[in-house]
Amino acid sequence: MSKFSQSSFQIESFLEMLAAERGASKNTLSAYTRDLDRYSNYLIQNKLTLDTCDGEHIRKFIQSLSIQGLAASSQARQLSSVRQLHKFLFAEGIRSDDPSTIVDAPKQGRPLPKILSVSEVDMLVNLAEDEAAAELQREITANGKRGAKVTKLRARRMYALLETLYATGLRVSELVSLSLSAAKTDARFLSVVGKGNRERLVPLTERAKKAMRIYLTASHAIYPEDGRRFLFPASSAEGHFTRQAFGRDLKDLAIKAGLAPTRVSPHVLRHAFASHLLQNGADLRAVQQLLGHADISTTQIYTHVLDERLRELVEEKHPLANVMAATQKG
Repeated sequence: MSKFSQSSFQIESFLEMLAAERGASKNTLSAYTRDLDRYSNYLIQNKLTLDTCDGEHIRKFIQSLSIQGLAASSQARQLSSVRQLHKFLFAEGIRSDDPSTIVDAPKQGRPLPKILSVSEVDMLVNLAEDEAAAELQREITANGKRGAKVTKLRARRMYALLETLYATGLRVSELVSLSLSAAKTDARFLSVVGKGNRERLVPLTERAKKAMRIYLTASHAIYPEDGRRFLFPASSAEGHFTRQAFGRDLKDLAIKAGLAPTRVSPHVLRHAFASHLLQNGADLRAVQQLLGHADISTTQIYTHVLDERLRELVEEKHPLANVMAATQKG
């Protein structure tokens, strides 16, 4: 085995460990694979291997990403993947040191999440509901004609996806891969298996359950229940509607609603779910559990919402608020 083939084997071993021991999802493994392929190619171009590179080589690799125009956030994610790989090699005794520990992460500001206002989300959901109703009416009219059998699901699927996403704050990968049983339950909570195979319960609103039932009734004409695994099946490699297709359809809906498509995505709606909960008094820990964040530090990106709410609370409710306002006017 050549020295370069050895590095490839070590990366494969690391990815296998992520899948087997940490239960990494397919999306997580794909991200690590892309990052480490880029790192491996850099090492090969510089006649280096995972056994011979040092901290300075890793630092220059990250610098090369900056020269290529990658954002600081992308550089930081890339470095994180490299660090996890070298940490694995050190733990397994493949290397006697971990050269990545001396490399500083690129400095980056932490941007606030993009969100939509409550009225903007209402606009999207109401439009999706209207289009689903119109689609259903067209089908009823078409089926009334002799020999006609028409079943189109795009609008009703979008309505179900949108209502469920805003009601639960699911990750888009969790949403599109929901099992068929999710729509058939009368329970108030939905059981979701998220990152790291961690299971959590999220509340399911009556509106979301209604949208699911409307979609499900129509979908049986195309996807019979026998042998059906997913709520949103499709002829994709995964067997369910893809997150890319959902994102595309959502942007089309945004344009119809008069919103800039660059402002709207499944992840933005997940942000809206969390931010709107906090605006209405939800506890940060509760939002952490609903979003499926393993660490509350991830959820703390939404504290700007809490900060604003606390400021308004003090200004409105503090016993000296009226005195202070009067003094400022005087």
